[in-house]
Amino acid sequence: MITHIVLWKLKEENKDQHAMEMKKQLLALKGKIKELIGIQVMFNMEGTDISNFDVMLHTTFASLEDLAIYAAHPEHQKVVSYIKEVVIQRIAIDY
Repeated sequence: MITHIVLWKLKEENKDQHAMEMKKQLLALKGKIKELIGIQVMFNMEGTDISNFDVMLHTTFASLEDLAIYAAHPEHQKVVSYIKEVVIQRIAIDY
């Protein structure tokens, strides 16, 4: 089992709207990419350290090959295009 976690820091302008749109688009991938076993999108709690990241994606895959298929999938790439417009920083870990 492979876990892929991504954290994003969003631009301040329309941050809440962009976070909700990211979540909507990311969760919609579940039925479109068969290699995607599980997906969660969470938001940082209000009132916490402002240096924290704003949005977290937690996904699971059966293998590294499946993660690569997901990463290159056209539906995923559409979401990536949107996300790149609204974020200022990204970090990720795969384990």
